Amino acid sequence: MHLSAIKIVLVLLIFGVFCIAFGQGDSGVKPSVISGEVVTAGDDKIVVNTKSGAIEAILSSKTIYKRVSAENPTLQSATPAALSDIGVGDKVMVTGIVATGGKSIPARAVYLMTKADISEKHKKESEQWKTRGITGRVLTVDTQTGQIEVEMRSLMGSSKLTLTPKANTKFLRYADNSIRYDEAKSSSLGEIKAGDMLRALGDRSADNTGFAAEEIITGAFQTIAGTVKSVDVEKKEVVIKNLQTGKDVTVVLNDASLMKKFPAEMAERMAGFGMGGGVRPAGQGVTPPGGQGQAQMPGRGGAGGGPRSGGIDDMLERFPNITAADLKPGDMIALSSTKNANMDRVNAIKLLAGVEPFLRMAQASTGGQRGQNVQGGFTIPGLDGVGF
Repeated sequence: MHLSAIKIVLVLLIFGVFCIAFGQGDSGVKPSVISGEVVTAGDDKIVVNTKSGAIEAILSSKTIYKRVSAENPTLQSATPAALSDIGVGDKVMVTGIVATGGKSIPARAVYLMTKADISEKHKKESEQWKTRGITGRVLTVDTQTGQIEVEMRSLMGSSKLTLTPKANTKFLRYADNSIRYDEAKSSSLGEIKAGDMLRALGDRSADNTGFAAEEIITGAFQTIAGTVKSVDVEKKEVVIKNLQTGKDVTVVLNDASLMKKFPAEMAERMAGFGMGGGVRPAGQGVTPPGGQGQAQMPGRGGAGGGPRSGGIDDMLERFPNITAADLKPGDMIALSSTKNANMDRVNAIKLLAGVEPFLRMAQASTGGQRGQNVQGGFTIPGLDGVGF
């Protein structure tokens, strides 16, 4: 899981207030505060990539350097640093007075959070989500007790548990068209609805029927499957025929879209075992050959880009990456997107090719034939089990 950009921004704002407080000159002009990632670092300047573009921080013998801990990102954690500590990829905040034109800033103070520290933080947080995290679909929300009933699907089937927030639980909500943790916004129990995707960090009860959550992140998503009709590589748009409605949908791809392809043999094997495709009652998963426990699937492990609890997330990480150019008319794909009123045009968050075995299974389970609309719900492993 990536260190939350929101957290970094908040930290930098705290430092900004501090720097503004001590940085006023005799003129009474308050210094500016810029923050971002270091692009280049030299003896007399560093180039910082900010949200508004690249800005040169001009250094001098009077520039103050401080290092901020990624583990404990507070004002008290800042320690003396030097220019030599700053490297490409580090996160920095620079105070000063931006020059006319906004392209440079004489640096009064530079606060840095090193790339190595952030990477170590990512590693520890990712491990936490793997060992103490759950992923599921919200069935019910009791605003009186604060409890949430969650259905969890895996390669082995599905199960339910009751989630209870701990005191001071952190609530987050995925931003539109995103499943990036670092883009999530502050939320509350009241925003959580039945059908939402939910990920939570906390502790299971001894009997595995309860979960005490210290962090909860939710979002409203949908899974759409269809046959590719046309591909515009330049525009990064794919037109598909929605297999449930029979209508055309324009799928918009962007740099944040995760695009993978199911290995053909694995897709056939998983569909044959009943993993994905149709909707199964809770507890009626299929155990693949090889005995009880974890499904014997390759590709577990690896780094991820958000809260993950292992299993399907890890498997998906190892699938081959694809681009719009790899898609051809006639291909069957499935994708997840934010639920919205406009079903004619959607932004793809995750897109999976090579899913025909699962859709064929769904068609067969509802009496449909290949090429006909899929009636009822379906699930595609790797799309978080979110269906219609």
